[in-house]
Amino acid sequence: MDTCAFVWFALGDERLPPRTRDVLESEAIVFVSPASAWEVATKTRLGKWDEANEIATDIANVIRGLGFHDLPISVDHASRAGLLPGPHKDPFDRMLIAQAQTENLAIVSSDKIFDEYHIRRIW
Repeated sequence: MDTCAFVWFALGDERLPPRTRDVLESEAIVFVSPASAWEVATKTRLGKWDEANEIATDIANVIRGLGFHDLPISVDHASRAGLLPGPHKDPFDRMLIAQAQTENLAIVSSDKIFDEYHIRRIW
């Protein structure tokens, strides 16, 4: 799932639609990328995402506590993220796209830019 969806799920934020929350709660395995941990930590350090502070300080335990799994970043993921064509410049999202493509996974996100990369998007 993308970083916003993860944070919103963890915080019980209403910006995550009930249908999307239901899908996440019913899936046997939900992955969170280390890129999301990096993004949360970076943005909270910079003061750009104060609501995620409590998550940033203990993200590994938050992921496990929610019953989610981390999806390690491989060399293949990194190479694909670096080589991705298109206009999307966000390095965190590029990694999520690369991981979804490489592992044939859907991505949970409200961001329609993911559709341009031919991956299934759940929202």
